[in-house]
Amino acid sequence: MRMIQIAAAAAACFVLSACATNQKVAVNQLGDEQLSCEQIASQDRQLNDILQKAQNNKGVSTANVAAVILFWPAAVGNYMDADKAEELVTQRKTVLADLYAKKKCASA
Repeated sequence: MRMIQIAAAAAACFVLSACATNQKVAVNQLGDEQLSCEQIASQDRQLNDILQKAQNNKGVSTANVAAVILFWPAAVGNYMDADKAEELVTQRKTVLADLYAKKKCASA
């Protein structure tokens, strides 16, 4: 019985450490209006990287497979966390696209 408890605790620690974390971004940030066209483009490229990582965390990964096998709610949490990160990135990209157009960066 004691061995089962130890194995369960070890499995729980493994699963919790395997949970993917996704970077969250603020949709609107202080200083947005002062961003240069180059800074807007740079932020947009960084957001593409964050979006890619969030999408990867939703797919089949070692962490997600382990979570499904050992503790399925962790897999659901990973998916929902990645979904929220994607939503925030998409909203931020929209804000940056609007700023880019407002500043007429494309014609510069």
